[in-house]
Amino acid sequence: MTSTEFTEWLRGRTDEQLRALVTARPELITPVPAHVEGLAARAASPSALGRALDRLDRFTLAVVETLSLQPGPVTRKALGSALEKAAAGTAGKRELDAALDEALDRLMTRGLVFGSDDALLPAPGVAEALDPPAGLGPPAAEVFRHHSPEALEVLLNDIGAPRRDGSPRERLAELLADPTTVGRLVAEVSPQARAALDELSWGPASGRLPNARREIRTATAQSPIEQLLARGLLGATGEETVALPREVALFLRDGRLHRDLSPRPPALEGAVRKQTLADRTAAGQAFTLVRTVEELCEHWSVDAPGVLRTGGLAIRDLKRTAQLLDLPEWAAGLVVEIAYAAGLVASGGSVDGEWLPTSAYDGWRVKATEDRWALLASAWAAMDRVPGLIGERDDRDRPLNALHPDLRRPAAAQVRAQTLAVLASAGPGLAPTAASVLARLAWEQPRRRGAQRDRLAEFALREAEQVGVTGLGVLSEHGRGIVRGDGTAAGLLAPLLPEPVDHVLLQADLTAVAPGPLTSDLGRWLALAADVESKGGATVYRFSERSIRRALDAGQSADDLAGMLERHSTTAVPQPLGYLITDVARRHGRIRVGTASAYVRCDDPSVLDEVLADKRAGLLRLRRLAPTVLASKTSRATLLDSLRAMGYAPVAESLEGDVLVSRADSRRTDGPPVARGSAPAGPEPDVAAAAIRAMRAGDEAHRSRRRPSHGPDGHVPRSPATATIQALQEAIRQGSRVWIGYLDAQGHATSRILEPARMEGGYLTAYDETRAAVHRFALHRITGIADVS
Repeated sequence: MTSTEFTEWLRGRTDEQLRALVTARPELITPVPAHVEGLAARAASPSALGRALDRLDRFTLAVVETLSLQPGPVTRKALGSALEKAAAGTAGKRELDAALDEALDRLMTRGLVFGSDDALLPAPGVAEALDPPAGLGPPAAEVFRHHSPEALEVLLNDIGAPRRDGSPRERLAELLADPTTVGRLVAEVSPQARAALDELSWGPASGRLPNARREIRTATAQSPIEQLLARGLLGATGEETVALPREVALFLRDGRLHRDLSPRPPALEGAVRKQTLADRTAAGQAFTLVRTVEELCEHWSVDAPGVLRTGGLAIRDLKRTAQLLDLPEWAAGLVVEIAYAAGLVASGGSVDGEWLPTSAYDGWRVKATEDRWALLASAWAAMDRVPGLIGERDDRDRPLNALHPDLRRPAAAQVRAQTLAVLASAGPGLAPTAASVLARLAWEQPRRRGAQRDRLAEFALREAEQVGVTGLGVLSEHGRGIVRGDGTAAGLLAPLLPEPVDHVLLQADLTAVAPGPLTSDLGRWLALAADVESKGGATVYRFSERSIRRALDAGQSADDLAGMLERHSTTAVPQPLGYLITDVARRHGRIRVGTASAYVRCDDPSVLDEVLADKRAGLLRLRRLAPTVLASKTSRATLLDSLRAMGYAPVAESLEGDVLVSRADSRRTDGPPVARGSAPAGPEPDVAAAAIRAMRAGDEAHRSRRRPSHGPDGHVPRSPATATIQALQEAIRQGSRVWIGYLDAQGHATSRILEPARMEGGYLTAYDETRAAVHRFALHRITGIADVS
């Protein structure tokens, strides 16, 4: 009957109330039910109820648990009285009443409670989904269900139970439901046994005990657990498991269903700092993240690491990347994962591929710094990967590498969003401790509490600081923009970023000092032509023969290098640096590599003599075609790389003899689309409204075809068996609907509207419109048939 009442209650809700229901529980319209009965059935399914209950905070969950433990409909006043004892000392009556009203409104909005203030009921299936509610164990009848009547009789005699009618299990359950009897039995046990009871009373209400089913008498019980088993205060539910009956737990709790029930979440605790200082600190870290990601992509453009056959980045490549970025390995792994989530790097092949920047990186690179950071931070907030697991091992003892597919966790994005929401709820300048954040998360969603969620939240706090969402533990103003997802983060960050400079200070020791963050173009050029020697308030770059050669390999000329330095240096180009550029450029390109398969050409025969005499050239299979030409059977790319590894400075040339330039940014791959932030929590308003309209229309059509629970004349249809079978066969041939009378498993006669599909093996398979599902009906249970008017 409750299901029918719940369906009618849903049908009586306004369209606005139904939209609120499907917005809070979007899974109910995926796909859209055909009518309100379908919505009610889906709302009462175990999976949908589990998801809805998982979203409740501790107080709201306690309200629905308390309601589910009542024997029938409960008034709002009685429900408040049941909660007052547990909330004593944490809230006044007025605050508790206001919190209860909010909780009931939330529960009714989500379809977990229905009725009126005079008769509140949990929705169908809620009590089963909550089992066990409030940490209570099963009822005594369930605990002792598998005990033999003889063993229960011995137990009843031992505890002095009076003789009564009924089975031993029913008598024991009735006895334990009497507070006076339970009080007497508890008073008989030792203090150690009472302590064990107190520990079990608030959950978990079960434990393990070897040989739990052995018979124990009160006179021979020795250990505290044996004393409890001998008096029925504990019961064996398996060979090695025991449980505390619910009736005993309620007595020990002194009428309280919950130990301490506060309608308010626990306060966040931590140090208080200046919000402006936190914002500037976070902005500095945000700027560093952008430059670090750019540095990573530029390096991988030239020297791309390989993709492991199992997926991911090799440990040695991560170590090398961490050294290059001057970061701890965990922070380097975070940067790599964020770049991947933002679509800036991707695998260049499924087998023996390389991790390369994507074409999206080129578009990202030319954006303003604040916009680049906003995209990275949004990708981090929305990604379902957990960089904190890098370096650990999975269930099969295999290492979890960076970019490995197994780093995905479905709950990662949700826990990250909840953690940031907790930080956003803190006062300005408050840096909450990790313990207080975890306590708040445990209050907000107690059913999802666990070691995994706590770890994910701790990772989120650490990563938020590294990403620049928080500064000194305080959520920054631009970080709040990421939490809101309203596109304001970049605008809030922009005034806090340092102005980029377009000049350096060249020194005689072949170094260049950047007095601040460089412009993107100058930074990329300097990273190509020099190596970073130190970072800090000012970055020091060092020029060397290798770095100058690298710039020449990328298509720069000596004049280009000198001109770039003159334009961007506040001092004159030092003579040693000018000599270095001239000397390296003079020797660069003296050797030419073309296609023979490949050939080597040089105007100086002595240089080719030197190459032929080098033992490392043996694998190149070189032979002399002319004093200035060598031929090789290897490819041009292999020949180029090999000669460069031997210390020479060759360049590639085309069939026409022109120099071929391969720039660093030419190595790109296709990647996933750039992340744009978290998906909305529920359906769009217009989608929800359309779903409600479709359900209303379908419900109207469905009800127009329905009839009362009896046939057209007010009685269950009855007809001879032969006529019934013939009418069903005719309905199958014509595809028409019929009324049938049907005896259920309890022998009650009902009628159903069916669309028969087939008859075989003594069963009728048909679509039951009264249940909105396909069922099989035993032909011998069908009492008769009638046409649907």
